[in-house]
Amino acid sequence: MDWKLELVPVPVADVERAKHFYGEQMGFAVDHDMCVGDAVRVVQLTPPGSGCSIVIGAGDGVTEGEPGSVQGLQLVVSDIAAARAQLLERGVAAGPVQHVEDGAMADGPGGAWNSFVYFSDPDGNGWALQERPSDG
Repeated sequence: MDWKLELVPVPVADVERAKHFYGEQMGFAVDHDMCVGDAVRVVQLTPPGSGCSIVIGAGDGVTEGEPGSVQGLQLVVSDIAAARAQLLERGVAAGPVQHVEDGAMADGPGGAWNSFVYFSDPDGNGWALQERPSDG
């Protein structure tokens, strides 16, 4: 039996601002944007090539956390430098490429699975890019 993670809620304060960030700046596909009555709005977005989406929205039951409270979301990319450049071109304040060395972060790329770029959405939800090895 497969157990697939397919949707992660990300709490935001301003749905339009977050939709613009994830859809326009991050390049996520806007899968749907719907209102359920007058009180609930649900926006689902999916990163390019991903089988897992995020959901942002407003109203009861959409996301229960405080805006900015989600940390450690991670996107895996094949070329960390190119992905970082794309974020910067789109106006995302992405940090430098870093790696873990002797238990601390150090500047520059590292070995297999050890190159990261950190950034946050407008509400402070924390994300990382991680470079995967070319063989997998």
